[in-house]
Amino acid sequence: MTPPPTALPRSVRAGYGSGSVATGAFGTVPGLMLLPYLTDTLGVAALLAGAIVLLPKAWDVVLNPYAGRLSDRTVDPRGPRRPWLLRGGIGLALGFALLFAAPTMPLAAEAAWVLLVFLATATAYAFFQVPYVAMPAELTDSYDERTRLMTWRVAILALTILVAGGTAPAVRDAVGGRDGYRVMGLLMAGLMLVGVLSAYAGTRRAPVRTVTAGAGGLRDQLRIVGGARDFRLLLTTFVVQALATGAMLAGVDYLASDVLDRKAASTVLFLCFVGPALLLTPAWARVGERVGKRVGYSWSSVLLALGALGTATAQVAPLPVVFAFTALAGVGYAGCQMFPMAMLPDAAAVDARRTGSSRVGVYTGVWTAGETLGLALGPGLFALVLAVGGYRSSTTGGTAQPDSALTAITLGFGLVPAALVVASLWWLRHYSITADTVATSERVGP
Repeated sequence: MTPPPTALPRSVRAGYGSGSVATGAFGTVPGLMLLPYLTDTLGVAALLAGAIVLLPKAWDVVLNPYAGRLSDRTVDPRGPRRPWLLRGGIGLALGFALLFAAPTMPLAAEAAWVLLVFLATATAYAFFQVPYVAMPAELTDSYDERTRLMTWRVAILALTILVAGGTAPAVRDAVGGRDGYRVMGLLMAGLMLVGVLSAYAGTRRAPVRTVTAGAGGLRDQLRIVGGARDFRLLLTTFVVQALATGAMLAGVDYLASDVLDRKAASTVLFLCFVGPALLLTPAWARVGERVGKRVGYSWSSVLLALGALGTATAQVAPLPVVFAFTALAGVGYAGCQMFPMAMLPDAAAVDARRTGSSRVGVYTGVWTAGETLGLALGPGLFALVLAVGGYRSSTTGGTAQPDSALTAITLGFGLVPAALVVASLWWLRHYSITADTVATSERVGP
């Protein structure tokens, strides 16, 4: 018999959730500011800038499953995941402090600096993020408790994204020039380090369950995970939506500066998009408890798509209307962050209960690889749209753009993400894990 699940202490929920300070800052600031840094400060052409943003994240797609497998097999008195929080997290903060700190060099050398430092930082992030995401499946067996745990994580994530995404452009603009980017990078690195240390300390008393790691090599494990239909459907949905939100985040600075002609509007747009997650994540959690996670995820996806579609009117609509549509997208975005994070440990736990072997690290490695790929392809897709529209890069910013580039910015920020979110619903509608599925797997588990 499997013992009845118990509620996690509030201190553990908060401690675990604090890791989102690191993941939120790293997931937001490069996507928001690295592409403009390359095109409008270093003067890198849009297509090359998109490749520089994409390639280190593409490396993570390969690396993440290995990081998960390694943490599955780690034996340590602190547990298999927590040592990696500290190792990967410290490397993440150090790498980010250097990312925007390139000395003045020829353009090719500056571009190479960004590429290599971003590659090293993304590697460290993999060894923090994958074990971090793996932990919920081992912290509790409860379907609903995982939702509550994710509520803490997403609420802190939303607050971090709000603070980091709103502060980073403001610091850059206040200091000005390349020094503005350097100061911003140091500040964000310090914020990430706070999240890393808080997660490590806050989970020291977490009730981690011991489950035997899955047999076979990594390739065997990946084959088994890839054959898990519900996980595959959920992952595909999430990756397509990560691609959409990655494109929107990459477009914030361009939409504000070039289309709305108000550089300060970038902070308002960002707050409109991310702010609702801070307020509405508990509400989406209650929706999930009443109608199920899949239905709640579908509803939030529709709102995200409608809001993104509305922002495609930015060239002609009044500014408050653009902000309102961005906020509507943010309401949907809140649910689109919380629900899949709560559904992932369900899929991993169902597999572990049925087989008696834990592949949670491999599951989360594949998951974070997909998320990383989507968030990396988003700016890459936006950069491609800019290039097609004839966007003009510069070393000073403020260059007048042709009408075709303004149209490209608007489509890349609004219409393209809306279409991607709508397309993602095709996979989500076939997902079948429910609270009853999880309960059944627990009864038949070893």
